[in-house]
Amino acid sequence: MSSPPRTGYTLPVFACAAAIAALRWLRQPQSIVSVSIDLLEPAETVEIDIEQVAGLKTGAALAITRSDPGDNLDLTRHTPLWALVEWGNTNQAEAIVLQGGEGLGRQADGQLALYAYAKRLLLGNLSRWLEPGERIQVTLILPEGRALAKRTSNEAFGVVEGLSLLGTTGISQPLSAPGQLEAFRDDLRQKTAWFDCLVFCVGENGLDLVRQLGVEPSRLVKTANWLGPLLVEAGLQGVQSVLLFGYHGKLLKLAGGIFHTHHHVADARLEILTAQCAIAGLPTQHLQMLFSCATAEAGLQYLQQLDATEGLVATEGKTWVERVYGTIAQTIDDRSQAYIQTHSEQVVSVGTILFDRSRRIITKSQRGNILLEQVLLG
Repeated sequence: MSSPPRTGYTLPVFACAAAIAALRWLRQPQSIVSVSIDLLEPAETVEIDIEQVAGLKTGAALAITRSDPGDNLDLTRHTPLWALVEWGNTNQAEAIVLQGGEGLGRQADGQLALYAYAKRLLLGNLSRWLEPGERIQVTLILPEGRALAKRTSNEAFGVVEGLSLLGTTGISQPLSAPGQLEAFRDDLRQKTAWFDCLVFCVGENGLDLVRQLGVEPSRLVKTANWLGPLLVEAGLQGVQSVLLFGYHGKLLKLAGGIFHTHHHVADARLEILTAQCAIAGLPTQHLQMLFSCATAEAGLQYLQQLDATEGLVATEGKTWVERVYGTIAQTIDDRSQAYIQTHSEQVVSVGTILFDRSRRIITKSQRGNILLEQVLLG
């Protein structure tokens, strides 16, 4: 029997560990090989290794950790996280000021890509090492963050210049490790006892958005990149229908018959998008421009620009975005249903809803619209 996949920790945990080590060195210069972190979510304390710690100047210290996401296909594995901690001054309103250095991304509005859990983790743990009246400034640095971000979907969700400190928990679940598939299957099987229509979401953005729309949370299934195996499992378990709800730059792969969506396995998003545009009749010069786009999101924006500024209208009185993405959603439905039937000999109705980086819905397939009405609360 194979051992279960090893869990690791999310990036905020390592950033917090580096900050604590630097603060401890400020208080008393010492050799620090590890620090204790209260993860808050879940409520447990863990030991995180410290690679290096040293003073830089009077009142300032720097510590370094390295990310360990566990048994996960995670490109941030072993990436260094630095924390520069400096004593603050009496004019500083807050006891702890968090700042972003090189490699920590920023959102479209200029705010640090430092989300709620990361802030709570840092403030909660660091405050325990401060005496009353003490003030510190913490600068978080990811030296490889800018380069690594180009290989993620960060920019697709409005995060630029680096990585985000994202997550709702300190535990990094090995979502892309093969052993995790069994856990996902178990979750799906439990939900089939209660629902004949399930909603599949690849990641946290989809789960958050679909909840905001009013879909019952207990019927949601997080799939990570295991869409193909879980669609087949749904068929084997007798599920009648599945609503695929996700970011277009991910689900686009299904329209090309790619049912394991991790980029390490296959990535033909621009090829698929360009082919669909060609089928829709987009002129050649625009197909060439579209294919040269850096991302699927940039491809969508190119089509939106054509619709908004040049007035190009596809056939059937629809905009290019409506026609192309409507066809993509329908193709995802059809290919998913065929995939399930081929591998399980079961017929499952599949509908698709696609959203963009701003979490605005781009299109709903006909079946997707029907299934959405069925799963909304109230």
